Amino acid sequence: MTAAATAPTSTAREKRRVLLAALSGTTIEWYDFYLYGTAAALIFNEQYFPTDSAFASTMASFASLAVGFLARPLGGIVAGHLGDRIGRKSLLVASLLLMGIGSTLIGLVPNFNAIGWWAAIALVALRLVQGLAAGAEWGGSALLSVEHAPSSRRGFFGSFTQIGSAAGMLLATGMFVIVQAFTTDEQFEAFGWRIPFLLSAFLVVLGLWIRLGVRDAPEFQQLKDSGATDRVPVVTVFRSHWRPLLVTIAQRIAQNSVYFLITVYVLSYLADTHGDKEAGVNAVMIGSAVGLLTTPFWGWLSDRVGRKPVTIFGFIGIAAFGWIFFGYLSTGALALLPVLMILGMNVAHDAVYGPQAAWFAEQFPVEVRYSGVNLGYQLGSVIGGGIMPMIAALLFELGGNTPWLICGYLTFIAAISLTATIVAKDPRGAEIRAERAA
Repeated sequence: MTAAATAPTSTAREKRRVLLAALSGTTIEWYDFYLYGTAAALIFNEQYFPTDSAFASTMASFASLAVGFLARPLGGIVAGHLGDRIGRKSLLVASLLLMGIGSTLIGLVPNFNAIGWWAAIALVALRLVQGLAAGAEWGGSALLSVEHAPSSRRGFFGSFTQIGSAAGMLLATGMFVIVQAFTTDEQFEAFGWRIPFLLSAFLVVLGLWIRLGVRDAPEFQQLKDSGATDRVPVVTVFRSHWRPLLVTIAQRIAQNSVYFLITVYVLSYLADTHGDKEAGVNAVMIGSAVGLLTTPFWGWLSDRVGRKPVTIFGFIGIAAFGWIFFGYLSTGALALLPVLMILGMNVAHDAVYGPQAAWFAEQFPVEVRYSGVNLGYQLGSVIGGGIMPMIAALLFELGGNTPWLICGYLTFIAAISLTATIVAKDPRGAEIRAERAA
């Protein structure tokens, strides 16, 4: 991790506040972002994209989900440039506010029956707002936690940003479960699904209060005070750091794809093949809860043995997971669904996701780090997770209503991510070898 050797360090109190800000802020942001995915699988196809074909409505709903991912690279580029120029904290405050406004307004958009296709247009526009906010969020939060961390604990500190993903999904699915429990099917479709979106307004206020109390890491502040910030960091990344950029993109593809496969597409898959809209949501909620423990564990382990061996293990697990998961679901049974969700989400996926914030940050020097991690993370998100539910639905249809093409596709992209990981440099691994040699 490139840094000035004389850079001052953060105090213990600052480190605790940063970890709280990383966890709470990303939890709220991903709560808002994942709400859309759950609603896209359960309700938006009927409420905003009604057609004569259930398949066409589902594809349209998942396409609107993907729109948010298409906007993320733009948000990432803008935030990366400004974050490398003026600081990480300012962009994090702006992204949280933008996400909260977009999500709250989604809860207020009238449905198709009320205003016709204007409803779908408004929904997609607000999803774009969510995408721009998400594009700014992850890189800033990851860097704030990693740059404040001791060199031997960057994986663990960075995992607090990653925990926000699991916590956000837990909060999102938990809210849907609670609302479904206290409303009839008719009430849920009429107004119940809107409640989780409207609650985001209160959560954003809490997140802003926490984030306004942190400052940029001394490492970056020293760079800024010296006037050594890069004038065009995005251009510098493409010109001088294209190799680590390709590695981050490739690593992100399979990790994000398997996540949105099992947390979004599977909800629709179970509703269509098993007539069950609750089992998948409950399983995702359980896996998200377990992720609060497994994500920091994998980050901690990467501090002990290196980022590469932990990540390689995860990608091998992802390559095999689809066959096990859909093979079981094809039997018609759902009793072990939570166990399989834990296998895919908390073992395979989290082994990649836990160390990811530290791994990505360590690939780029501080003067272009926000731009580098944002570009890699967000471009990989578009290629991977953003379109995965839509691709899965299409492959299921092309496969004669069987999931085996989905499994093959997941294995293929996992192989791409695995190859990139094998050839990548592991800064933490080099540090560990140096420490042992000494």
